[in-house]
Amino acid sequence: MKAIVTVMLKAGVLDPQGKAIGQALHNLGFAGVGEVRAGKVIELELSETDPDAARAQAEDMARRLLANTVIESFRVEVA
Repeated sequence: MKAIVTVMLKAGVLDPQGKAIGQALHNLGFAGVGEVRAGKVIELELSETDPDAARAQAEDMARRLLANTVIESFRVEVA
């Protein structure tokens, strides 16, 4: 079973990478772009077959390693 963990900086946390991407997009002529926030996506292939157990396992991984929960939030999708 696949779990997809999306990690993003929390609102209010400065995002220099997002700022740089936004500036580069403006320089390329994409004037309609507002604020840009950058994050990361982690795909996990799990041996678990129960979707609820797989979600719980991926959430535990995110809390313990994949996300810094002080400044980042995360979302887990199971497929």
